[in-house]
Amino acid sequence: MHQIVFNEISAAELSAIPTLEQMELVSAFQVDENCLKANPSDTRFGVVEREGRKIYRFRSRDYRIYFTVEGDGTVVVQRVLHAASLNDFLFRSGMGKGSEDQKLGASRSFWKLIDDGEHANRK
Repeated sequence: MHQIVFNEISAAELSAIPTLEQMELVSAFQVDENCLKANPSDTRFGVVEREGRKIYRFRSRDYRIYFTVEGDGTVVVQRVLHAASLNDFLFRSGMGKGSEDQKLGASRSFWKLIDDGEHANRK
């Protein structure tokens, strides 16, 4: 288990979720070294990559948590997004075939969302 830190943006996104769903999401978000390795059988976790940058994805029900892991093992939650907002984003971006992670990895707009989270203050 790692220390989990939310930035201002991801904390606000989490707080917008109904309380019971927040608790379920945070309770399910358990990160260890095995989660961070490619494991096709565990579809809850994924990796979005572009130009040497890597961000991890955790999927639980209708939500996606995008996070990075620092050298000391600290998990920094960059964004908490509803699946419908991602599907709408992908549709509006005209992204073609491929997995959700592959599509997001190719999208400059997605990386802008992540950059905004990385530069936000931590809570």
